[in-house]
Amino acid sequence: MFSEGKATVLENFGTIAGVLNRDPDHLLKFLLRELGTAGKLDGPRAVFQGKFSGSTVTEHINAYVKEYVICGECGRPDTHLVKSDRLLMIKCDACGAHRPAKRRPVHAVEHREALSEGGEYDMVIESTGSKGDGVAKKDKFTIFVPGAKKGESVKVRIKKISGTLAYAELLSKQ
Repeated sequence: MFSEGKATVLENFGTIAGVLNRDPDHLLKFLLRELGTAGKLDGPRAVFQGKFSGSTVTEHINAYVKEYVICGECGRPDTHLVKSDRLLMIKCDACGAHRPAKRRPVHAVEHREALSEGGEYDMVIESTGSKGDGVAKKDKFTIFVPGAKKGESVKVRIKKISGTLAYAELLSKQ
C-alpha cells in the first residue's frame, strides 16, 4: 500500500480478493463504504481517494472477512456468497451451514480510535486554514492547530472532536 498524490493505492487488492474467494467489486464496495470515500479498481489494484493508513485498511478488510467470509457455525473460511430472494446469504462448503450476510452500519466510533480527546500526538502541518490555523490530517480526521505553520512538525493535545474535525492545542514544535 502506498500514497500516490491524494490517493491511496492497494497494489495486491486482486490477490486479497482471490485469497478470500470473493468478487473484487463486492470487497471494493464494502471498503469504500467503510472508509467513506470514492475509489476504483485499476487492474489488480484498488485506488482510494484520500490518504489512509495500512492499519485502517487492514482493520476494514478483517471486518469484511468476519462478516462475509468466515462461517458462523464452523469458523472456516470455505464459504461463498449466494443471492436468495434478494437476500445475500453466506453458504459454507465445509459444514453446509448458511446464514444471511449482515450489513453493519458505518460507526463513527471506529474512527475515534485514531484520535481521542486529551490524547497527545506528533503531526506534520500540511496546510493553513482560512483563519490562519495549521491543518493536519490523521486517518479521516482534519485537525486544526492554532499557532502552527505549514511544514512544521508539532506535538499537539486534542481538545475537542466533532465528527471528523478535531481541535488541538499546540504543545511544542519539533
